[in-house]
Amino acid sequence: MRMSARLFVLAMACATEASVQASAVQEVVVAPVVAVGPQYDTTHVYVAPADVDRFVESFLATFGGQSTKQGIATVTPTPSSTSTQLLQTPAGTVSLFGFRTPIPHPFGEERTGYLVKDLDVAIKAARAAGADVIVQPFADPIGRDAVVQWPGGVNMQLYWHNTAPQYAALQTIPENRVYVSPDRAEAFVKAFIAFSHGKVVSDEARAPGVEIGRPGDVFRRIRVDSTFGKMAVFVTDGHLPFPYGHEITGYEVADLSATLDRARAHGVKVLVEPLVSEGRTSSVVEFPGGYVAEIHANGVY
Repeated sequence: MRMSARLFVLAMACATEASVQASAVQEVVVAPVVAVGPQYDTTHVYVAPADVDRFVESFLATFGGQSTKQGIATVTPTPSSTSTQLLQTPAGTVSLFGFRTPIPHPFGEERTGYLVKDLDVAIKAARAAGADVIVQPFADPIGRDAVVQWPGGVNMQLYWHNTAPQYAALQTIPENRVYVSPDRAEAFVKAFIAFSHGKVVSDEARAPGVEIGRPGDVFRRIRVDSTFGKMAVFVTDGHLPFPYGHEITGYEVADLSATLDRARAHGVKVLVEPLVSEGRTSSVVEFPGGYVAEIHANGVY
C-alpha cells in the first residue's frame, strides 16, 4: 500500500518529535553531577583583620567545632593579601577572610564556595544552566576557583582542590538564604536546579511575613534541596527591615535557647529575638566583625 504524501510528512514529523524527545531525555540523564557534598560548601565571611580572632572564638563557641591554622595568602586572581582559615562546625562551615589589602572586585560579594568534582565541567554546566562566569578560572594556593552569577544577581564561588579534602559529614545541613525579586525568581530557581540536580521541596505562595520582619504580611518562599545542601529562596518586593536580606546562611541547631546563650556570652548580638513560624523557631544574630546569620531549631522541609 502506498503512503500518501500527507501521511508521509505526518509520519516524518512524528518521528522527528520522538527523536527530539529522546535526545532531551538522554541529555537530562547524562548531564554532569558536579556537587561533592554540603560539608564541603562554605559560607564566605569577610571581616577586618582586627576582628578575625574575635569572630573565630565566638563562632566556634556558639556552634562547636574547630578551625584550621590561620595562613596568609593570595586567594584572588589579582594581587591581594588576606588571612584565611576554615571553621568547621557540626552545623556548617565558614571560609574566613581578613584582607590586609583592598578586596579586589567582585570578591566579597560571593556568598558561598561550592566544592565541585571538576571545575571546567562545573563551569560548562553552570553556563548551560544560565549562569554568567564573572570571574574566569584562576589558580589559588591549593587549587582552582571561579565565580559565577545566577539570574537575580546571586554570586557563588566554585572551587576545586589539587588534593581532594576529606571532611566529616555535618550533623545538620545549613540553609543558603537567597533573596530575589519576583522578576527573576523563576529564572534563578530553574537555573540552579538544572545545575545542582536539585528539587523544589516546597513552594509557598503565602509564607508568613514574620519570617522576613513583616508580621501580618505574606511573601513567596521556595525551598530547594540538592547535593550542595539546602536553600531557601525568598521572593520579595525588596521592602526588607534590617537585618533581613543580610543573613546569607541559616544554621540548624538542636536547642536554640542554649545556642543563643552561648552566643551572647561570646560577644554575639541577637538582632531578632526567637520567633515561631510553621514549625521553626528562629533568630537572627550578628557575630563580631559584622557577620549576620539566622539560627533555627526544629526546621521543617
